[in-house]
Order: sequence, then structure tokens, then C-alpha cells
Amino acid sequence: MRVRARPHKAMSITMNTTITHSSTTLTWKQADDNVHVATRDGEFAGFVESDGTAHVVRDNHGAERGTFANLAEARCALEGTPRRATRPIRQTLRRHLSRARS
Repeated sequence: MRVRARPHKAMSITMNTTITHSSTTLTWKQADDNVHVATRDGEFAGFVESDGTAHVVRDNHGAERGTFANLAEARCALEGTPRRATRPIRQTLRRHLSRARS
């Protein structure tokens, strides 16, 4: 008995990453002794984490944006970071699939 495979139907999803620069400044709150969180227009914009020797900046997607000697420099670095409105669907799918396979 021979089994016939179904015809392959290609599916294409296209999304673009849009980068916007907001004129609204960041609002900062200290969440813990070593963590400062930034919001812009009420939405999470990123955070600065300190280990006592350096300040690491992460954006609203958790991507590292740099390491700085003091909090003021770290905050300025996040102020100048463009806000990504969306993440490409392919990147999101790859990330989820790779986690599922692990």
C-alpha cells in the first residue's frame, strides 16, 4: 500500500521591525537596591542593574545595551535607545522553537 503525501502549501508571514524615537523622556523608579527601571509613556522601556562595580543597561526586550561606570551614564544610554515597536515574527518564532527543542 502506498501512502500519498498531501501537497505542500507554502505559508509566508511578513512583519517588519519599526523603530521609533519618542520625544517623551523616561521616568525612572528604583525597584531594588541595585535595579532602576525606566518607563516611557507608561510602558516598560528598560532597566539598569548594578553589581557594585558597573551598571548594565538592558532595553525593553532585555537586550544588553552596554556597561557603564556610573548610573548617570547608564541612564543616558537608555534615553538615546530607539524604541522597537515590534519584533520580527521570524525572530520570535525561531526563539520559541529553539527553546521548545531544548
